Amino acid sequence: MERNLKNVLVISFGFLLLFTAYGGLQSLQSSLHSEEGLGVASLSVVYAALILSSMFLPPILIKKLGCKWTIAGSMCCYIVFSLGNFYASWYTLIPTSVILGLGGAPLWSAKCTYLTIAGNSYAEKAGKNGKDIINQYFGVFFLIFQSSGIWGNLISSLIFSQASNKAEISEENLACCGAYDCVTGTTNTTSSAEPSNSLIYTLLGIYTVSGVLAVLLIVIFLDQIKPDQAETEKEILETPTFCSTFLATFQHLKDKRQCLLIPLTMYSGFEQGFLSGDYTKTYVTCALGIHYVGYVMICFSSVNSLCSLLFGKISQFTGRKLLFALAAVTNTACIIALLLWKPHPKQLAVFFVFPALWGLSDAIWQTQTNGLYGILFEKHKEAAFANYRLWESFGFVIAFGYSTKLQVYIKLYILLSVLVLSVVTYGAVEYLEAKSSPGTPTATKKENVGPLTEETDT
Repeated sequence: MERNLKNVLVISFGFLLLFTAYGGLQSLQSSLHSEEGLGVASLSVVYAALILSSMFLPPILIKKLGCKWTIAGSMCCYIVFSLGNFYASWYTLIPTSVILGLGGAPLWSAKCTYLTIAGNSYAEKAGKNGKDIINQYFGVFFLIFQSSGIWGNLISSLIFSQASNKAEISEENLACCGAYDCVTGTTNTTSSAEPSNSLIYTLLGIYTVSGVLAVLLIVIFLDQIKPDQAETEKEILETPTFCSTFLATFQHLKDKRQCLLIPLTMYSGFEQGFLSGDYTKTYVTCALGIHYVGYVMICFSSVNSLCSLLFGKISQFTGRKLLFALAAVTNTACIIALLLWKPHPKQLAVFFVFPALWGLSDAIWQTQTNGLYGILFEKHKEAAFANYRLWESFGFVIAFGYSTKLQVYIKLYILLSVLVLSVVTYGAVEYLEAKSSPGTPTATKKENVGPLTEETDT
């Protein structure tokens, strides 16, 4: 096997093992640790730390440690978070969430840098176009990585399905599920159906072992950057200093189009935060039990992956406007339906319809918004994507931050309001583009922005 491809596969399966654990844990935080909103508070802290981390840590760590050891070290931050869940309290989960957030940005930056260097190295030897090889490598990576959402959630559902105390949820408790949930302090309406500590520890043990295997895979099998490639790495990392990146990020806000895209970018964080923080808790766990959370999120992940691939292909024929309209209509319909629907175990299929539709619309928000940034700000991509990560992370922080303070119907109205504002401001961006370049087709061309799409997964 060609050496560079071997390294790509090592990184891909390392990330698969790591995010099998983290993805499953993220989906369960609001349900497992509902007391005083500890679970969603920890997720809010993760994304707040990620914002700080992305501003200065990646170039410093990669320059000092190199890509391989930055990846391995950052992965250890995720293992610490898994360990913090064994004895979940404000004194264990919040500090480990900060550690995870700080490790998130260096992990993804080091991965992007390594794959870029590997792609350019092979292209130079084979006499091929570097951009084409890099795209192929990232394609292999995301093909393997995207399945982590399926495996992590499948493990949690299979384990929690073994619970012997899966009691029938009373009609009185079911009345507290859905948009008009009963906010009665710190208690969970389905506490009688919570899994036993032994099952929770079994799950956390599997997730921790999965993270450890990811680190060992990287440490043992991933090659260091060779001396003749070090200059390439140095060039990649020396261009943006902390000050220049920080200033460029905020100077980019002078561009009217960037300011208009802030609501759309933040909405991406809001809608993902609602699904993993609120839908899983107040609809799925409340009405069906925690053992169904994994199955529901598998449905979301599967549809999201398939639609990401599909919309990436067809966007060149449909144009981005039509796809954005489809996502807006789908999300609006879901939000209105969630406001009206009273979840009940007898309506099992409906619990899967919502995450499927949410996965479809999220695939559009992710692929097309990234593509839009790449096209609009082609000469200032670094600053543009720094803004993308910044505002999407803010969306996550806010969504998780107010999760325990407001009833679900209020959060749905906020989500709908941000969506409407996003559509209006996005329309203004398209108007400005049409005005500045009349006759230019608006179909989304294929940009090399794939690796940036997933950075918000921490």
